[in-house]
Amino acid sequence: MPPSQIMNKERTAANGARPYLPIQDHALIGNLRTAALISVDGSIESYCIPDFDSPSIFARILDKNKGGHFSITPKLSFTPKQAYLPASNVLRTKFLADQGVAEVVDWLPRPVDGSPARLFWMCRKVTAIRGTVPIRVECAPAFNYARDAHTAEVVHDDNVISDTQDKVVFFSQSMKMDLRYVVDASESCGAVPSVSFDLVTFKEHLGPAAVCDIKLEDGQSITFIFRILPSSVGEQNTTPGVSPSTATRVARTNFISSASKPRVTDDPLLTAEFTDRLLMETTKFWQTWIGKSTYRGSWREAVQRSALALKMLIYEPTGAIVASPTFSLPEFIGGTRNWDYRFCWIRDSSFTVYALIRLGFTEEANAYMEFIFNRLQDRNPDGSLQIMYTIHGGKQIEEIELGHLEGYKGSSPVRIGNGAADHVQLDIYGELMDCIYLGQKFSKPLGYDLWVAVRELVDFVVANRHRPDLSIWEVRNRERHFTYSKIMLWSAIFFVVHFQVLFHHRVALDRGLRLADKRSLPCPKRADWLKARDELYEEIMEKAWYAPGGHYGQSYEEPHVLDASILVAPLVFFSSAADPRFLRTLDAVLRPSERGGLVTNNLVYRYGGAQFPRPPRDADRLSPPDVTKADDGVGGEEGTFSLCTLWCVEALTRAGQYDKKYLVRAVDMFEDFLGFGNHVSLWSEEISPAGEGLGNAVQGFTHVTLISASYNLSRTLAGGQLTL
Repeated sequence: MPPSQIMNKERTAANGARPYLPIQDHALIGNLRTAALISVDGSIESYCIPDFDSPSIFARILDKNKGGHFSITPKLSFTPKQAYLPASNVLRTKFLADQGVAEVVDWLPRPVDGSPARLFWMCRKVTAIRGTVPIRVECAPAFNYARDAHTAEVVHDDNVISDTQDKVVFFSQSMKMDLRYVVDASESCGAVPSVSFDLVTFKEHLGPAAVCDIKLEDGQSITFIFRILPSSVGEQNTTPGVSPSTATRVARTNFISSASKPRVTDDPLLTAEFTDRLLMETTKFWQTWIGKSTYRGSWREAVQRSALALKMLIYEPTGAIVASPTFSLPEFIGGTRNWDYRFCWIRDSSFTVYALIRLGFTEEANAYMEFIFNRLQDRNPDGSLQIMYTIHGGKQIEEIELGHLEGYKGSSPVRIGNGAADHVQLDIYGELMDCIYLGQKFSKPLGYDLWVAVRELVDFVVANRHRPDLSIWEVRNRERHFTYSKIMLWSAIFFVVHFQVLFHHRVALDRGLRLADKRSLPCPKRADWLKARDELYEEIMEKAWYAPGGHYGQSYEEPHVLDASILVAPLVFFSSAADPRFLRTLDAVLRPSERGGLVTNNLVYRYGGAQFPRPPRDADRLSPPDVTKADDGVGGEEGTFSLCTLWCVEALTRAGQYDKKYLVRAVDMFEDFLGFGNHVSLWSEEISPAGEGLGNAVQGFTHVTLISASYNLSRTLAGGQLTL
């Protein structure tokens, strides 16, 4: 359902259900602790609190009947228009109807000075812009992934100026929350709007929802606040000489109340002026942050939005960055590829740091690298790293299936946690070493103790370079010698020793050599590393090259299978973009999927596309496989992969420095890709052949790679040379 379509809000009140909206018909708000997914019809569809990886409170996008939601929606047919306030992550949703116009502004508060958030509230301000608009508000929490029952009651709110105002308090076994509000009206209005809560239990819900029907006239507004209920004791400010208002960074007048009890720092007096100030400060916070961007290239609006999206994925207390704030959204409607991405992948490190540095956000890059360095010093007993960690740095990530949730449009199972956490995925060491190298080049240098840890990690790479793994696509059937992993292992040594050698274009083995040379760090096993690097390079050239098809293959075992991940070879300087072998691989990928390639609609699938016989079979040609179906131990279908499309743009850009036809194709593919973003320029993990967003949204890796592709393509078009 496109956001511009008229939506009829007549629905069955008996169960509060409405059909699933397309995944791309959602936007995101965040506060650097957690994030909320908001649909174009004004409903909070996904929200985990207090952190990204906490249990969900609202998850209607995964079960329309019992997942939980917080909707503010007109009780008439309307056309929605949704957009962010300029240069911010504050969201405005407008409802346009003949009878009138209303809007909802959504935000999670942030202090304007960039200091850590103190008020972990969800704020929703609904205002009538024209005419009189009847509106239905439903706050229907479903605690602990809709597993915990809860009760609710309407009680007096003693934290507002009015003596007659109520609020709703929700009680579950693990959490207490309340829904409050503050009313306001312009001078031209005769009165402020009235609010009266009812408690209604929708079918299949495990507790009551707070429901109210309101009628807003032009100029009237109501701001709803949904929050974890502060303790009656609370975290009272006890710092000598520091007032509660200073500790919370809000106006002193908001701590004055007729009530005799002292105000706690996370429970200021609620007034319209105070919530308006929160909105203003939050908007200013985002605008100030993005204003520091140093990017001056083409496609600036898309880059700016991707940077703002990436910022929302940062977990401020540790510097970790989640792959996505959502979980279990399907890679194919009705399929089983439904994963939890609310964790921090080592693989993302170098790509993320590169994007942040290119935009001038060194503070975020340094915080993320500090999180990565802490993991480096907490390796497993065998010297290895996990491929992912919790946002707190933990290693325990058990995968659990939630059978009571039906999944988005019946796409089950719904999963939390991630079973790939203990996978052997050797490519991560290349990305990690690349990340460390970038830190040395653009940030503070390594200390000796950390360098010793790096050396030990390179020794692990050397010792395990001939080992098969499950690689970047996290296959769940059998380990293989994946070409992508071999390239990244080789690269891990290059940057650790060889900064000034002629062939400074390599990745895990090579990064180690470059680091040692650049910093004159002691490298007692330099000769062994060099030997391992060169042997691995020759091995890749011999075993990954598929001569009958004229391309690099996905693995040594299946060289006939194309894999778009190999397009990173020139990005990580393993191969020149002018190398004939690489160009033939690029050309093979660019063929339409119907002719054995990986491209459809100018978008790229992850792998498949065999056009020639598998060795050692005879010369009978095989039919190209269906690239929407992957033999990776999971089953089911999938769409084109946004990350792979952007890697293809990057590869075309580099090849375009030597042959302009590739540069023309790079621009064409990138412009097409931008057209597949949603109404607020956010991208999910995959795109269906029909152009529908699939997989978890918003996906950080996609936005990181969009920033990189835009930077390098813009630089190349301007006549610049690409360097690391």
